[in-house]
Amino acid sequence: MTSYAVGDLQGCLDPLQELLEKLAFDPAQDQLIAVGDLVNRGPKSLETLQFCKSLGPAFKMVLGNHDLHLLAISKGVRTATPHDSLALILAAPDREELLNWLQQQPLLLTVGDYTLVHAGIPPQWDLLTAQRLAAEVSAVLRSEDSGVYFQNMYGNQPSVWREDLEGPERWRAITNYLTRMRLCTATGALDLESRDGLNSVPPFAPWFSYSARKTRNNKVIFGHWAALRGQDCGVNLFALDTGYVWGGPLRIMSMDTQEYFDHR
Repeated sequence: MTSYAVGDLQGCLDPLQELLEKLAFDPAQDQLIAVGDLVNRGPKSLETLQFCKSLGPAFKMVLGNHDLHLLAISKGVRTATPHDSLALILAAPDREELLNWLQQQPLLLTVGDYTLVHAGIPPQWDLLTAQRLAAEVSAVLRSEDSGVYFQNMYGNQPSVWREDLEGPERWRAITNYLTRMRLCTATGALDLESRDGLNSVPPFAPWFSYSARKTRNNKVIFGHWAALRGQDCGVNLFALDTGYVWGGPLRIMSMDTQEYFDHR
């Protein structure tokens, strides 16, 4: 069995299927794990959801900010923007089945030696903390409180984590770290305003750049940051959002060999 991790698909099903064919991917024995943002911006968000769900146990994923945005729109707590390409999902006859399946997905996965998350893990959290807090939000998403979660999901505050946060503020802070973070301070104060973050201004810097980061010895696979173009971010870091929807390649990584396979 080979396990593959794939970067942000954002509704770009054709290059995914072409890469899987090239790799002779066999869902009977191989596994595909997505780092979130299955949908939005690209041309085939509905088909991408349907395909990934159809893989059954051969597919796993973590939720990204675009996936959560779709769920919020479907609950009526947010309106689609002109940039969104989600209308076909919302009008699909299998809409509820797809959205219910999506809402069950976690925010963080640990597979073998790897941890997969959409945006990253802030420098002040160790792996056990990240796993615990991600599980908190996943439990809310699967509970009767999910409506309250979506009604309060949007927003940039609180900008720094405190363990005494409660309720929607706590859920929002965890969600922002795991699905939206690019830049933060050494203590984890977030800058969610900068668009690409490559020209960061102190005290903000990429979340993965801090030498005292508590997950520096853990292998972390992440997406979300298309402007990185999948560049080398350091030891134990694997950036898989190579910005296919913006003209870059689509990237899959063998989790067995750490070899990259790109579709251009």
